Amino acid sequence: MIELPEALTLANQISEFLAGKTVVSTTAAQSPHKFAWYHGDPANYPTKLNGSRILSARGQGMFVEVALSNCMLLFSDGVNLRLHPSAGPIPAKHQLLLTFEDGTSLSASVAMYGGVVCWAKPEPFENSYYETAQAKPSPLSEAFDEAYFRALLAPESVRKLPLKAALATEQRIPGLGNGCLQDILWEARLHPRCKVNALSDAELQQLYISLKLTLREMTQAGGRSTEKDLFGQPGGYQVRLCAQTKGKPCPRCGSPIVKEAYLGGSVYTCPTCQ
Repeated sequence: MIELPEALTLANQISEFLAGKTVVSTTAAQSPHKFAWYHGDPANYPTKLNGSRILSARGQGMFVEVALSNCMLLFSDGVNLRLHPSAGPIPAKHQLLLTFEDGTSLSASVAMYGGVVCWAKPEPFENSYYETAQAKPSPLSEAFDEAYFRALLAPESVRKLPLKAALATEQRIPGLGNGCLQDILWEARLHPRCKVNALSDAELQQLYISLKLTLREMTQAGGRSTEKDLFGQPGGYQVRLCAQTKGKPCPRCGSPIVKEAYLGGSVYTCPTCQ
């Protein structure tokens, strides 16, 4: 799933390897997917995209935003983006396929769910999560300082929440989801079930430091090892807590990592450290 480190990595790769290329062919919604979301009728995507030149891309929270000369593209978490050489091969199933004048192509394939959104300039695209990602400071920015972090968690309605709900839902922190949160909480020695109002001042400060440092490390390494980049390569950040590390020794104390269902998903923790 695309979270902040992957969104930034993919956007940087698109800007580096696709900027300046012109779309000559577009295939949208070739493989029906119940939870692939489009903007309007995907049958109209070729009209918007063909002849458009890729200008730039940027990561916006959990979104990868691509600016073209005639329109905009937006990919949300749950979308796998791949760049294919002119010799192929192209995946058999995809929700969007762009072919460029040099024969290379970009595919977008939805896993469980995801948005493949295209809209023509200057038409606006209204989506609350996207608007939030644009309006709030990135946790990697200087504006996201400790005072801002503490203010996010200060409302009584948030203080009553467990850390997983407070930090990884409703995009209070753009781009932070359950995947990245596992290692952030492990580094801070806190459990996902711990309530915000149970944290001491020192624990709150350590949580802030862990959030900033872990997300920066993940981003600088090109994303997490559990996710793949534009070329299908896993990220360089080795995830401590995830499905692949269940039952393996905690990197810090050696206790077996445990998995449990919590708040509609899975959490992985060290029963000793957290």
